Amino acid sequence: MADMNNTPLTEAEEAEKLAEQAVIRREKLNKLTEEGKNPFVKVKYGVTHSSKDIIQNFDKLQGREVFIAGRLMSRRIMGKASFSHVQDGEGLIQIYVKRDDVGEEDYASFKKDYDIGDIIGVGGYVFKTQTGEISVHCNRIEMLTKCLLPLPEKQHGLKDPDIRYRQRDLDLIVNPEVKNVFKKRSQIIKELRAFLDGRGFLEVDTPVLTPLEIGAAARPFKTRHNALDIDMYLRIETELYLKRCIVGGLERVYEVGRIFRNEGMDAFHNPEFTTIEVYQAYADYFDMMQLVEDMYKTVAKKVCGTHKINYQGTEIDFGAPFARLTMKEAVKKYCGADYDSWKTDGDARECAKSLNVEVNEGSAATKGHVLIALFEAFVEDNLIQPTFIYDYPVENSPLAKRKEDDPAFTQRFEYFICGHEFGNAFSELNDPIDQKQRFVKQVEEKRRQEPNCNAQVDEEFITALEYGLPPTGGLGFGVDRLVMLLTDSPTIRDVLLFPTMKPKK
Repeated sequence: MADMNNTPLTEAEEAEKLAEQAVIRREKLNKLTEEGKNPFVKVKYGVTHSSKDIIQNFDKLQGREVFIAGRLMSRRIMGKASFSHVQDGEGLIQIYVKRDDVGEEDYASFKKDYDIGDIIGVGGYVFKTQTGEISVHCNRIEMLTKCLLPLPEKQHGLKDPDIRYRQRDLDLIVNPEVKNVFKKRSQIIKELRAFLDGRGFLEVDTPVLTPLEIGAAARPFKTRHNALDIDMYLRIETELYLKRCIVGGLERVYEVGRIFRNEGMDAFHNPEFTTIEVYQAYADYFDMMQLVEDMYKTVAKKVCGTHKINYQGTEIDFGAPFARLTMKEAVKKYCGADYDSWKTDGDARECAKSLNVEVNEGSAATKGHVLIALFEAFVEDNLIQPTFIYDYPVENSPLAKRKEDDPAFTQRFEYFICGHEFGNAFSELNDPIDQKQRFVKQVEEKRRQEPNCNAQVDEEFITALEYGLPPTGGLGFGVDRLVMLLTDSPTIRDVLLFPTMKPKK
C-alpha cells in the first residue's frame, strides 16, 4: 500500500488505512443485506474439485465444468473481464471472470461489492491462459461469506510472532508455509500411530483429570470438582495409568496424550503439549532404544522422503545407527571428570567445585547428583547427531529399575538431537516395595522444596504393582519436539496451532 507518490506508508498510516477499509466493508455488507443478498445465509456449496485436483489433473479436466470455493486473494479488474486468485485448503488457482459469461449484474457486484478475503463460490470450465496458467473460466460466481476485516498488506505482511501466534487463523490465511507445517504435523502423528499399530501396540486413553498431586518435580495445574467436592489435577504424564494397563494384561499399549505442566515457557516448552508414551511387557530399555531408532528412521522417511533432514542449518542423519554412551562415559568424554575415581560424595562435590559447576543439592549432593549436574553443564550441547545416553543415577530416576550389577544406577536412557532431549525410557521398576520407598522420598523432597504443595504417594499405583507388573520397557517422547525437527521449526510455538499466550489487556 502506498500514497499517490508511491511512497511506502508507515505502519501507523497503514493501520489507519486498514481501519478505514473495515468501515467500508461494513457498509458493503449493509448494502448487500438491504438488497436481499446477505452473504452469511448460505449453508452449503457443492464443491467438486480443489485447486490441487485441477492443477494436477489438468489434462483430464480441461474443458470440463468444475465448482470450487475459497478465499479471494487477488483481483485485477480490466473493464469487462477480470483475473483473480482463489485460495482453498490445497492452494491457489486463478479464475477468469467475464461480464458476458456471469451476467452484467453479478459482474458489477463482483467489481463493487467483493473484497480481498471474501469467501466465494465459482462454477466454470477448466482452461489454460495464453501465459500457460491453469485457470477456471467462470460462468457463475457468488459470495459465500463477507470478510469484514482487511487482510495484512503485502508491504508488511504478517511477520510479528506475537500476532501470528495469537491470530493463528490469520497466520494460516496469509502465510501458506504455516499451513504446510500443520499438515505435516498431522502426517507425523498419523505415521507414528501407524508404526506402533504395526508393531502390535494398542492405543488407549487414560484420565486427564487425576485425584492427587504426585511427587514428581513437574508442577501441576489444579482445579476443583464441584460434584465430588475435591481438588483435582491436570495430568503431568500418562505413565502410571498406562503401566496399570500392563498389569491388567494389555501387554503393548501407547497413548497420544495431552500433558499439562504449570511451568515456564521457552523455545522448547509450552505448558500444554503432546507426548506419546509406549509400554511393552517382557522388554527392557535396550528394546526401547531399538524401537526409537526404528521409529524415527521410518517416520522421517515417510514424512520427509529421506533419512537425512536439515534442522536450523545442521544435517541430521536418522539412517545411521544412533550413538550410545553411558552417562559416566559421556561426562568423562566431554569434561574429563571420572565418576569411578570418586571414592566419596565429598570427592564428587570437590570435582564439581573445581569445574565451577553448582549442584542444586549443595552439601547434600551425592555422586549421582554431581554426575547429573556435570552432564547438564558439559555434555548436552555436544549431542548433535541422535545419541542415546543411558544408565542414569538412581537419584533422578524414581520409576526406573536399578542395574543389578551397579545399584547406584538405573536402566534408563534419554536420547538427544541437536543438543536437546527428545525422549526418555526405562526398564520399568516393578518392585512395589522399592517403588513405594522411592515415591515417599520423592514426595518428601517436593514438600521440602514447596511446603504448600499437596504431593502424595499414588497408593493405587502401588497396589497395582503388588498384583504384579511383568518386566516392562517404557518410553515417552514429545511429539511437538519431533514436529519441530521434521519441519525445521525453531520454536515449539511454531508447531502448536494455538500456543499458550498471556492475554492482552
